[in-house]
Amino acid sequence: MNYKGDLFVRLRRHQTDIYYAAKMYSHMEKNGGSSWRTLQTVERATEVIRVLAELNGAGVSAVAEELDMSTSSTHSQLATLHEADYLVKENGEYRLSYKLLLLGEHVRDSSALFQFGRSEADALADETGHYVHLFTEEKGLGVNIYESRGEHAGDYEYQSRKLQQREPLHITASGKAILASLDRPDVEKILDRHGLERYTENTITDESTLFEELDRIQNQGYAVNNEEEIVGFQAVAAPIQAKSGVVVGSISVAGPARFFGNQEFTEEIPKQVLNAANMIQVNINMSDVDY
Repeated sequence: MNYKGDLFVRLRRHQTDIYYAAKMYSHMEKNGGSSWRTLQTVERATEVIRVLAELNGAGVSAVAEELDMSTSSTHSQLATLHEADYLVKENGEYRLSYKLLLLGEHVRDSSALFQFGRSEADALADETGHYVHLFTEEKGLGVNIYESRGEHAGDYEYQSRKLQQREPLHITASGKAILASLDRPDVEKILDRHGLERYTENTITDESTLFEELDRIQNQGYAVNNEEEIVGFQAVAAPIQAKSGVVVGSISVAGPARFFGNQEFTEEIPKQVLNAANMIQVNINMSDVDY
C-alpha cells in the first residue's frame, strides 16, 4: 500500500485532531472525589499515535527511543493499536491506518461550521482570489477545518501545514476574531494556558495591547493579521456566532501582502469577509443545529 499519495496527505492533515480526539476519549477515573486522572496506558497510546504521525511511520525501537519507553512496553502498545486497526505494519514498521482518516473526516463533516460554511468559503475564494479558511477554537487553540484557494493563492507549504496543526489564537486574524467574541475571563484563561508567544516583529505579545486590539475588533466587527503570524502574509477574518451567542468559528481571507493593496486590505476584503460570515451565521441559525 502506498502512503505517499493524496490520501496520506489528507491523513496527515487530520493527525493533530485525531491525537487530541484520542486524548479526549481517554478513560477517566475519580481520585479522591475531587480530581481526575487519565489512565497512563491510554495516554501512552495517544503518544504513540503522535510519534508515528511525526515520524511518518517507524519501528518498535524508534518509537521506544522517541518516547523513552522500554521496547517491550512499546511493542505492546503498537500491537494493541495494530489489532484495533488504528495501525498497519509493513516491512517491520508501523504506520497510521486509514481508520484514523475516517474518524477525522467524521469529526469535520459533523461540524456545522463545515457543513454551512464550505460553499461560502469557496465562493469567497473565487471572489477575492486568495486563501480562505474556516477556523474554530478547541481548548484554547485554533483549528483550520477547511481551506479554499482562489486564483492568486500560490502553493505555499506553510498554508498547507495550517490544516495539519493547531495554532495560538493571538497570531491570526481568525483567532483574534474569536477571542474578541469571548468574555474577558475566558480570554484570560486561554492566555494563562497558552501564553503570547512571538512569531514575528508584529506579533502582539503584551496582554494589555491584545485586549485593546480585541476592543477594536468588537467595534469594527472584523480582525486583521498584519504579518503577525508569518512575515509577508496578511489576513482579514470575521467571527461566526450561533443565535445563542456561542462563537462557532470564523472565516478569513489571507494572502501575500504584495497582493493586498491598502484600500483592499482595509475596506474591500473586510466587507466581503463580513458578508460571507453573515451568510454562514444565518444558515446555521436557520438550521436545527443547537448551540
